[in-house]
Order: sequence, then structure tokens, then C-alpha cells
Amino acid sequence: MIELLRYFGLPVGISSVSGRIDEIIVIVHYLMLVLFIGWGIFFIVSLVKFRSSKNKKANYKGVESHYSSVLEATVAVIEIVILFGFAFPIWAERVNDVPDTRDAETVRVIAQQYAWNVHYPGPDGRFGSTRIDLVDEQDNPIGLDRSSEFAKDDFTTINQLHIPVNKKIRVDLSSKDVIHNFKLPELRVSQDAIPGMVIPVHFTATSTSEEFLKTAVGTKREGKGLEIACAQLCGLGHYRMKGYVTIHEEDDYQAWLDEQASYLEEEDGDDWGDDGDDWGDDDW
Repeated sequence: MIELLRYFGLPVGISSVSGRIDEIIVIVHYLMLVLFIGWGIFFIVSLVKFRSSKNKKANYKGVESHYSSVLEATVAVIEIVILFGFAFPIWAERVNDVPDTRDAETVRVIAQQYAWNVHYPGPDGRFGSTRIDLVDEQDNPIGLDRSSEFAKDDFTTINQLHIPVNKKIRVDLSSKDVIHNFKLPELRVSQDAIPGMVIPVHFTATSTSEEFLKTAVGTKREGKGLEIACAQLCGLGHYRMKGYVTIHEEDDYQAWLDEQASYLEEEDGDDWGDDGDDWGDDDW
């Protein structure tokens, strides 16, 4: 069944909970298949058995057997088992076992129409303050206050989420405008981003992006990277609200962080007003 689902679009799972979630997906599809076939047979039998040419006069006695009640009770029991035996434990782990920021690689993701702003805390591991009056859609989309105590080494990316493999990841999710849905299909993550709320999302990637691309060879996903999708209709530009995830080995991830830090230092070192040139005194 899982191979059939992948043929129809279920992506390969590369998170620590992928197996358990895929197990629920398979069970639910088996149940739906049984119900579809069962109700289909019932519908066809009813059409034949109770056709008007055979039953000139309506039967007002109704159903005398209790087979339908037994079937309905059986379906209800199966659904309860799936809900309490499989879905609730995973949901409880998702809600209750949120790792502390000291025990996980933590980033902030701020959704907006139509982009994902990713805020990294820098080497100190502490996020700087943000202020709404500092928001500038071109230069400072999250309103980061560079004068605050912990903001000097922070940096942001747009539509680019970089994380290390085999390490707990915590994403503090929020939204600037409307409800969005932060969806990472291969990591089996899907969470609404709601204005005015910060919702923690956590997961552990078990494969790097390079390893994932190798597994996608020969499939519909061949050559396509890991995407951040918005799974909630959020406006006219919803179709283009897409980002990308890059999963690194630990050393490569640290090298990427160092590279971003060097870019930040270069920006801080640029002083366009003190280069010694006086354009007004040039003799053209």
C-alpha cells in the first residue's frame, strides 16, 4: 500500500516520525478502501433488489435485521482504535514533548503574504528583539532591532530554511498577516501559522538533502529539492508562497552559519560615507 501511495504522490519520509505517520496513513487508506468497496456493493445490491419493476408496492415494515447496526458499530470501533491507539499518541508527542531551546537547533519562521521569513539567532543562541515600527519589506521584513542586546549577530533568510541532519529542530512559528500553513511534506510537518500566536513545531531530519535527491531518482520528485509549502489558502498569491529546505551534515551546517556570519560582518563594516571620496570636488 505504501508504494501505491507513493506512486500517487506521497513523498518519501525523512523524519524520525515518518514511519509512524505513514503507518496511520496506510491504515486509514485500507479502512477507506474496505468502506468504499462495501458501500459500493451495498448500493448495487439495493438498486437490483429494490428496483421498481420487482417491487410494485412499497414495503413499510423496514429493515428487520441488525446487520447494518453491527457494521456501523464495527466501523466506529475501528475509527476509535485508530484515533486513540495511533493518532493521539503522535499528537501528544507533538504537543507535549517540545524540546527546550537549549536542547534543539531553534529558528523562528514568520509567515507573510507571500513569503517565509526565517530568523536565526546567531552564535549566541539568543534571538534579538523585533519591533513593528522597524518593519521594512525590502530590508527588514521582521522588524529586527539591531540595537537590542542579542540582535547584533542575528541574520535572516527569505524562503530558505537550513537545518542540520539528525538533530532536534525547533521552529517557533508565527504570522504577520493572515493564517498560513507551514508544511514540510517529506518531514511530515504541517502546522497553521496564526497571527498573534507563536506555535512551536519540532522534528528531526534523518537524511540530508543530497541523500534525499538520490532516493528521488526515477520518481516524479527527481531533481526537485525539499520544499516549504503553504497549505492554507492565504490570498491571490498563495500559489507562489513556496520556500526551500536544505538539510546539511553537521559540519556543512556550521560552515553555512559561519558564512552567513561573515556576510553580516561585511555589512556592518561597510561605511559608505567614510571612504575618503568627495564626489562634489571632482573636476569633470
